[in-house]
Parts: sequence; structure tokens; C-alpha cells
Amino acid sequence: MNVIEMLANLQAQHDETTARAGELRDQIEHLTAALAETEAHLADLTTTQKVIAELAPAGDEPEPPEASTAYQAIVNAFNEHPGRAFRARELHELLGMPTHEAAVNITRSRLGRLTRQGFLTQPGRGRYQKRT
Repeated sequence: MNVIEMLANLQAQHDETTARAGELRDQIEHLTAALAETEAHLADLTTTQKVIAELAPAGDEPEPPEASTAYQAIVNAFNEHPGRAFRARELHELLGMPTHEAAVNITRSRLGRLTRQGFLTQPGRGRYQKRT
């Protein structure tokens, strides 16, 4: 390779690198604008959350209707079978509720709450029965 070819090669590399630097500057400009927009939106969300938290009554929120319906179905099942002890999964099968683990875990939580409120007892680990 002679000197003229080396200089031409260096000029080509210089041109490519200059173009790449320009592209990266454009990307940085775009990302900086997107970041500023996102941070502004985040600040708005934080402010909104604070305002709502200040205006909302503390702890006096009723249960959502679907939760009340689920509790009522559970209580009705125990009222219909007062002497029977149920596992959460058995209760789901009896009530025709989904038996996937997440749904059963929610019911376990509800059964724990009903036990703490004194409506149910736990005659064995994972078993619940109506208090008599």
C-alpha cells in the first residue's frame, strides 16, 4: 500500500467516524428530550398521587364489590356445611371457583381474615371450619 492509498483509507475512516459521531449526537439529543418528557410525567404522577392520598379518607374504604361477593360465597359455604372443615382448594372446588394457585392463595388470605375476625376456626393446619 502506498502513501496515497493510506491517506485515502484514513480519510474514509475519518468520514465514517464523523458520520457515526453525528448519529450518536442525534441519538443523545433525542434521548435527552425523551428523558425530560418522562421525568416531567413522573413528577405529574407523583403530585397526583400525593393530592389523592391527602384527599382520600384514611382506612374507611369499603371492600370492592367482587371481594364482598367472594367473602359472601365463602361464608355461605360454611353456613351450609357448619360441621365440615375445608381446605382452600376444596372450597374453590365446591364453589366452582378457579383452582389455580394464585386464586387459591387469595382465598387462603380471606380465610385467615375470617379466622382472625372469629367467624372461623382452624381445627388443623390449612383447614378451616365455622366456629360453633
